[in-house]
Order: sequence, then structure tokens, then C-alpha cells
Amino acid sequence: MTSLADVAVIGGSGLYALLEGAEEHVVDTPFGAPSDPITVASVGGRRTAFLPRHGKDHRFPPHRIPYQANLWALREIGVRQVLAPCAVGGLRPELGPGTFVVPDQLIDRTSGRVQTFYDTGAVHVNFADPYCATGRATVKRVAADHGIEAGDGTMVVVEGPRFSTRAESRWFTAIGGAVVNMTGHPEAVLARELALCYTSIALVTDLDAGVEGDHGVTMDEVFEVFAANTERLRKLLLDVVPALPESPDDPCQHALDGMPVQR
Repeated sequence: MTSLADVAVIGGSGLYALLEGAEEHVVDTPFGAPSDPITVASVGGRRTAFLPRHGKDHRFPPHRIPYQANLWALREIGVRQVLAPCAVGGLRPELGPGTFVVPDQLIDRTSGRVQTFYDTGAVHVNFADPYCATGRATVKRVAADHGIEAGDGTMVVVEGPRFSTRAESRWFTAIGGAVVNMTGHPEAVLARELALCYTSIALVTDLDAGVEGDHGVTMDEVFEVFAANTERLRKLLLDVVPALPESPDDPCQHALDGMPVQR
């Protein structure tokens, strides 16, 4: 397929305002259909694709998202850099609602999700640093220009769809977690297996159950805070996209060098 975009945003439906005058593209993959058709438009002079992670109507819960199809479809249309905004719970008191984190590490606590494109042969990608260094530096620099202090941190990814118990939440903090999320894996590793640069932008919507307070996390609370911060996130992304290098040459792009890869 002819390259339609080189940058993609995988995010929630509230971010559709990113793309004005967008064209919709239906992409088939060996792994079925992605969450929805991909929309493509120009953002700051860069052809940019948008894919709603959960589908336009939020029909896919975290453990049912077609992660393989989503990443494959984006690569198929020419994407090489992925920005992945997501909602997270804060695991430390200072990471309260409205805080931004640009994760630098990931702990996988999911179960049962298909997390590779390679069921045969020896293809073992380097995943020591799961996020793109170039993408992270760009996001943090642009965030600072917006007056947003976006720190580093480890994202713990849980299976969901339930929220964590207090004991689990405290354990995640004890093992080094900064934020907790349900969609960051296998999205990150599948991107690496396709040699895509992948950068997560985590918006904290709540303090997780084990941090403080006398109530657990609720879905309404998460949706309310995310909606209240959608415009901040949208403006940040509008400036991050054109700030990304047009031809990045970092380890993400060379993850498959010397390996038998799928095309």
C-alpha cells in the first residue's frame, strides 16, 4: 500500500478533533480488522493517522482490543512513529488527577493476551527500554513549552477490566510503579516487533486505590477527569506531531535488523 501517513496517534474518541478534513481508510490485516477504520489528515504539515483504541463507540474493553490488527494496520499504511495517549491511575500521592507522565519503563501484569506476531522461529526483540527515546524527549520538550511538567515513571499494565485492589495497588508502588493502566501492553511490544517508534503519554485520572483516600477508583471518575483534560492533551499532541523527526534513526527503527521478519 502507498504510504498514507508516517505518524499515528492511538487514542480515545475525544481526540478526534485532532484531525480536520480527515479521510477514512479501511485496512485489512492478517489478524483481522483493527478497532475501527483509520482516519488520516495533516497535522502541522505531517500526514497523521488516528486510530481509536477502543473503537469509536468504546466497544472493545482493554482485554479485547485487537492490538495485533491495530499495529499491523498502521504499519501497512506507512506509519513509523506512534504516539499513544492513555488514561492511568497514579501510584504515588504527587501523581494526582491531571498530571502527565511520559513512561520510560513498563511492567506487564496482564494475562492471556496475544503479545507477539511471531509464533514460529526465533525472533527475540530487545525490549529493555520499551519506549522510544526520541519520542519521549520530544514529548517532554513540547510539554515544557506548554507549561506541563511531564516526568518519567514505570507504567504497570494490568489485565482489567476491573480496577486494582488496595493490596495490589500498594504492591505495584512497592515494585517501582508510578502509574497503572490497562492498555499499554501488548501495544508497546507489538510496536517494537514491527520496528515502530512508540511513545506513551499518560494522563493521570485518579489516585489508585492503595495510595490514599477512603474510596476506590470509579469509572465515572476516570471518564470525567479525562474529558476535563482532553483539550490540554489535544493541544499537546498538535504540537508534538510536527516536532517529531521526519526520519528518526534510533534503536526502535533497527529492532528487527538481522532477524527474519514478517511483511
